Amino acid sequence: MKFLLPILLSLYFFQAYPQTNLSFVKSRIDSILCGNNFESTLMGIDIYDLTAKKELYSKNDKLLFRPASNLKILTTAAGLKYLEPSYNFKTSVLYSGKIRNGILHGDIYVIGGCDPDFTTKDLDSMAVALKSLGIRNITGTLYGDVSMMDSLFWGKGWMWDDDPSTDVPYLSALNIDANSIGAIVEPGKIGEKAKVNLVPQVNFFKIDNLTETVPADIPSRITFDRDWIDRKNTLIIKGKVSDKFIPESFQDTLRVNVFEPQLYFLKLFNEVLNKDGIKTEGKIKFRNAEGSLSEVCTIKHNLVDVVHKTNKISYNLGAEMVLRAIATMYFGKPATAEKGIMFVDSLITSAGMNPNNFRIVDGSGVSHYNLVSARLILQVLKYLYFKRPDIYKIMYNSFPVAGVDGTLKNRFQDTPAQNNIHAKTGTLSGVCSLSGYLTAENGHLLAFSMLVQSYVGSSKIYRDIQDKICNILVKY
Repeated sequence: MKFLLPILLSLYFFQAYPQTNLSFVKSRIDSILCGNNFESTLMGIDIYDLTAKKELYSKNDKLLFRPASNLKILTTAAGLKYLEPSYNFKTSVLYSGKIRNGILHGDIYVIGGCDPDFTTKDLDSMAVALKSLGIRNITGTLYGDVSMMDSLFWGKGWMWDDDPSTDVPYLSALNIDANSIGAIVEPGKIGEKAKVNLVPQVNFFKIDNLTETVPADIPSRITFDRDWIDRKNTLIIKGKVSDKFIPESFQDTLRVNVFEPQLYFLKLFNEVLNKDGIKTEGKIKFRNAEGSLSEVCTIKHNLVDVVHKTNKISYNLGAEMVLRAIATMYFGKPATAEKGIMFVDSLITSAGMNPNNFRIVDGSGVSHYNLVSARLILQVLKYLYFKRPDIYKIMYNSFPVAGVDGTLKNRFQDTPAQNNIHAKTGTLSGVCSLSGYLTAENGHLLAFSMLVQSYVGSSKIYRDIQDKICNILVKY
């Protein structure tokens, strides 16, 4: 009998303590969600223990919310499922005619492949490839082939007054430097204009420099804008620049999107060619590549790298180009958002949900038209873990890590959740989302989705609430 009591007690605690712990977790979360912050604001939450295969908590999990960038979870997962991780975005250079004595008697074609990671450095590689063929002069035209996608340069429901933010890039089959331009401002002499240098240096833009250099005791206040009302590539720089101003302190913030990125691409390429000693006639046009053409080179960027960047920093152009790559793969040119979304719907079906119960209109989540539920996002996270572990691993690594990198770098620092949670953020006006994976103290892997909407003012209050809930789960 003296040996029976310890056995019975151990069986009691083995069975009862986890349940008690779970009840405690539920009561803690309930107390948070019953506060004044939710009198007029909605939150949908769904939490699942992947290790134990059981639901831990849910509230308003079937209500429809605007997901903001949490939609990228669906888009990038669909890209990995239907394009496969080996897929490469491609931008190709071809030429027509003949090369004689260093002169190309023909035209150059640049074929856009909806590559969101193409940069100015890739233009240098293209110029080197042309020089390797002995070309020093091009008599014909520099053509851009942008037939891979349709002519709609923005997604449905994108807000006109978000222009010229880099968060709403103009879309094209020919993309470069995230379809944005940066500026570095340096002080001049006091009373005179500051010096403005574009990054990269290019003659494509008109610059209205409305700055003034002021004494060191006056703080710098600079705005960088583009004439977005008239949809012109006129850059407007205003403000006061201290003569002790350090350019690096504003370098990351002084960026705007570029209107007609495909034209900007070709203009910049033409300048790179001339700078590298390849003379051109300066003629730039758009036409589909047809007839007998010879390949010069192809620049490639892998889908996994695009997915990683898209989720880590919430890269809207990356998500939109993934959507169009799927559309082209299965339907051919031109790609449309609607054709790509058909495969997001297929992913939803694979996850056991009905796509007709939701509304998805873009790939990035920029649109306020999108409507999904916390249950849907959780089901996709569960599907990846249980059914597609190959994709799950890529997605898990692509999500920002709490307190470490991406859009979660400045959250969860010095908390139990730091360097534990891998989750995708999402922010729009009145919208705050967080969904992903975390490892609880008991070693169990949890999947969660928390969608908040319909609040006024800063999202900090609701980000803090999400953080509190995550830290409760980490201690589960």
